[in-house]
Amino acid sequence: MKAYALLGAPEGNWPNDIRERFLEARKAGNLIIGVDRGSLLLNELGITPDLAIGDFDSLKRFELAELESSVPDIRYSNPIKDLTDSELMIKVAFEDYHVDNLTILGATGGRIDHYLVNLLMMLRPRVRKFIEKVTLIDKQNEIRFYNPGKHLIKKAPEYFYFGIWNLTPVKNLNILKARYELKNFSSDYQQVFSSNEFRRDQSFFELDFEKGTIGVIFSKDIDRFHNVKRI
Repeated sequence: MKAYALLGAPEGNWPNDIRERFLEARKAGNLIIGVDRGSLLLNELGITPDLAIGDFDSLKRFELAELESSVPDIRYSNPIKDLTDSELMIKVAFEDYHVDNLTILGATGGRIDHYLVNLLMMLRPRVRKFIEKVTLIDKQNEIRFYNPGKHLIKKAPEYFYFGIWNLTPVKNLNILKARYELKNFSSDYQQVFSSNEFRRDQSFFELDFEKGTIGVIFSKDIDRFHNVKRI
């Protein structure tokens, strides 16, 4: 079973087809999760989550009552806690529901501190063991995470560029069979290799490294009329 979660980031940063994505997930029998205000936002999309997690401190009483009357599984977190609502959601999805993978929407945009928390939580020990099964998606980007080893990264048709981000110190990083290759790169600090592209004759590139945690960021540009630029 797969899981799809909605967090409370601004709607302007959501994919245009977010409702369709969740409806398709529901139709396929996958787990739908709302995190804090994301639970209410799902309800507003006409989709009742199977699981809601959060301290719900941003909700009014009638909004919380609405969730409590419709969501079959609600997990209340303590506002004073070690795990954020997002981290708790990942833990519950994999450890309690045993999902195969998790797609998170509504995690980026808005407050920078929330944005960074949702990205960097991937490095925390309780979350890190699941990172290769987690994908973050917003209006312009899809972010996947990788542990050391050799990985074949397939092209995502809707994205035109990709960037490689070492979230931690990295050893012997290789980017092969891409338009711009990198060989035997090691660093003690974070760095992003952005605006790379797939070769015209390749539907994948190779990612290989001995130590560290890597994020692969698939991206597309959006013009001032909010249409995707095609090249």
